[in-house]
Amino acid sequence: MDQPLAPTDAPGPLTSPRPHEPLVVLDRVNKHFGSLHVLQDIDLTVNRGEVLVVIGPSGSGKSTLCRTINRLETIDSGTITIDGAPIPAEGRALAHLRADVGMVFQSFNLFAHKTVLQNVTLGQVKAKGVAPREAEAVAREILERVGVADQADKLPAQLSGGQQQRVAIARALAMRPKVMLFDEPTSALDPEMINEVLDVMVALAKDGMTMVVVTHEMGFARKAAHRVVFMDAGRIVEEADPETFFTSPRSDRARDFLSKILTH
Repeated sequence: MDQPLAPTDAPGPLTSPRPHEPLVVLDRVNKHFGSLHVLQDIDLTVNRGEVLVVIGPSGSGKSTLCRTINRLETIDSGTITIDGAPIPAEGRALAHLRADVGMVFQSFNLFAHKTVLQNVTLGQVKAKGVAPREAEAVAREILERVGVADQADKLPAQLSGGQQQRVAIARALAMRPKVMLFDEPTSALDPEMINEVLDVMVALAKDGMTMVVVTHEMGFARKAAHRVVFMDAGRIVEEADPETFFTSPRSDRARDFLSKILTH
């Protein structure tokens, strides 16, 4: 059956992050697109096991921040380290790092001409050298975990948007990443499909996966985040635990943002 991994209202607290084990560290990161200063002196640490949710208005730099962590976007200055190592500039070292950093996009980015099972096994075989039979076993296990095991032999075009996004999550998980990046993973989905993807993400959070999530889904932020980061105009304006941020934001900009999105 095509069932989500776990209901979003499943009881039980999130696994606590390990606060003295920084996994992703951004130090005075700057990024320009031409004359536009999209990331301005970003200092941010994501601890192992932490779910960090990044929110803010369109154009605030959220997606660019997410994409710098696996060097889909280069930076102009500053440093980014993952598990103590700087992000490599290119070549095999960069490919190895990207295998450790799972990425889920809003547009799925599945290989259209390959089956679901092939989409989830390919990276294991090509990037990590896993034997095909072992890769297939891992793929089937993870497809079961995200609720689309019965879709394994179909092509992406035969799946709903929610199913395709769950396959994309499975593909990233199959690489056994140290951290998962989600760049607005539900923004391309029809409303009825959003929860089936968020269900999987909540379950991952409960399992202790380190996650950086750029999203407009405030319910997910309140439920699954250990920490909420609010960005505006390329800067981190505020960061706090979800309860503090949503009930008593410190900055005028965050209060204004929340007043607009939480009343609609």
